[in-house]
Amino acid sequence: MSTDEAPSRKRSGRGFLNPTLVVGMSFWTIALCILIAVVASILAIWNFTGTDVLWRTVATCAVIAGGTGLFAVVNQVFGHDR
Repeated sequence: MSTDEAPSRKRSGRGFLNPTLVVGMSFWTIALCILIAVVASILAIWNFTGTDVLWRTVATCAVIAGGTGLFAVVNQVFGHDR
């Protein structure tokens, strides 16, 4: 039996918060933003809402989705190994 071999450890994900949870929440938040933006666009195309509402909704969804994605990246970069 060789003592040179270190016991293999399962490497956990890297991140300040649980990476699996952050990625899951980011996915669902971004997917919801896309869905809201698509619905707002369809309503504006059919003249149920004005174009002002459309652009504000799409811009808001883009900012929320971008912030969520950026948070997921920052969690990975500044995370620590457990």
